[in-house]
Amino acid sequence: MIETATGLVLRTRPLTDTSLIVHWLTPELGRIATVAKGARRPKSPFVGKLDLFYLADFSFQRSRRSELHTLREVSLKETHAGLRKDLGYVQQASYCTALIEQTTEMETPLPETFELMHGFLKHLTDHPPLPQMLFAFEVKLLSEQGLQPDLELDRLPPDIKQILRILLVSDWSALARVKLSEVQVTKLRQFLHGFLIYHLGKVPHGRPAR
Repeated sequence: MIETATGLVLRTRPLTDTSLIVHWLTPELGRIATVAKGARRPKSPFVGKLDLFYLADFSFQRSRRSELHTLREVSLKETHAGLRKDLGYVQQASYCTALIEQTTEMETPLPETFELMHGFLKHLTDHPPLPQMLFAFEVKLLSEQGLQPDLELDRLPPDIKQILRILLVSDWSALARVKLSEVQVTKLRQFLHGFLIYHLGKVPHGRPAR
């Protein structure tokens, strides 16, 4: 049975000398893995269509034996080319990928998570890499999963509590205009680091140090 979906490429890795495994984030199907047979060949129809954070419509043949399905066709919609202009963008997006992978199950519908990641990628390059964008992604994703910080109980300074409220409810454009001092950035990073460890057991690999 052939199925179709729209998804973001979260990760790719070689399977053989000629094929790739492609991990997608989709709204309806959640995270799914596909094998793109022959994708590493110079004349493959997949050439130029499968790279990190590309948005595409795709079709696949579902496997009956595993969670690795066969990719059939890909129609590229957006490359998010601006991400390649600054390593900081790629680092932030890659960390968000790791956080999604650590906090979600394969093949479970994730419409809110898809929209969150899509919006993050769309607006990330509108400005230099900003720490509040990553902080906002963390609190928004955790809130989706019922892990929102209880700001009434947490012993945080009032300004940090207010910033966390702003991060939770503001859209990406508004978040880019938030001004944080170095002290506030440090306190937010430390608080969220501990919050992630408490709820997830560990901080996903690649969390930027600044």
